[in-house]
Amino acid sequence: MARNPSRQARSAAVVINPIKSPGEQFKPMFFQLCADAGWADPLWLETSEDDPGHGQAKEALAAGVDVVIAAGGDGTVRCVAEVLNDTETAMGLVPLGTGNLLARNLGINVTDPVAAARDVLNGTETKIDVLKATLDHAEHKRIFLVAAGLGYDASIMADTIDGLKDRMGWLAYVESGIRNLPGKPVTARITVDGRNEIHRRVRGVMVGNCGKLMGGVEIFPDASVTDGLMDILTLAPQGKLGWLAVILGVFGKGDNKNDQVQSLTGKSAEIRLDHPQEFQLDGDHLGPATHLHVTVDPKALTIRMSPPRIKKH
Repeated sequence: MARNPSRQARSAAVVINPIKSPGEQFKPMFFQLCADAGWADPLWLETSEDDPGHGQAKEALAAGVDVVIAAGGDGTVRCVAEVLNDTETAMGLVPLGTGNLLARNLGINVTDPVAAARDVLNGTETKIDVLKATLDHAEHKRIFLVAAGLGYDASIMADTIDGLKDRMGWLAYVESGIRNLPGKPVTARITVDGRNEIHRRVRGVMVGNCGKLMGGVEIFPDASVTDGLMDILTLAPQGKLGWLAVILGVFGKGDNKNDQVQSLTGKSAEIRLDHPQEFQLDGDHLGPATHLHVTVDPKALTIRMSPPRIKKH
């Protein structure tokens, strides 16, 4: 539904994961924030186990609101973004999850939900890139905003203990990462922008739209959500000290770079594996796969935030 130009007060919809709600007072506080900012009463839509955000975001879009706020973790953000992608309706973020990866990359407040909500209402709009993934030649494309992974990092997501995550936050992923260090490499064939096929044995392949992942670790230091490009990283540890070499290759400079980590950049990529590996999108584990095709949709999603602190090149 198109927006009503005659409507004086702007309006927001909140798509919220009730399990991650910061408390009973958050809803009335948000209503008050809207009133104080001169906005209409918001549309309040809770996600469910059967619908983690797609249906609610569609309802909000049909209502013609000015901004749809994803209040939850990275999964809620991705569901709302899939609906708002390639529309003129902006998305706002109120981070309530463990990772909050997109929010961290955009410089959004991840410690104070009320402050984050206020920043949305008082903010400005900016456009960011969206990455679209096709898994095992499926007809349906999935979007992601931060990073996708085949292999090691997806195994970390799949094997993280929920109870530990509730108690320790992102450190639970570190514990899972240590447990998943052992494993066998697979053969990966990677084609970027339809040329330059790379053929190598890897433990994992990561595709990034943003630089920072769990714990603020900057895996893709040159990545920007506004450059129209994706960043690709292959992890190929060799020998007893292989993972140490990978760490030096990811975070080191100059002489610390090595062939056990390889970086690629492009607008599209095809990754083919000789054996199924676990797959994740923005931290959501989606099961095993052997084929991934990714493309960049430049500046396809509008974000409402204050102030914009997006890394640009």
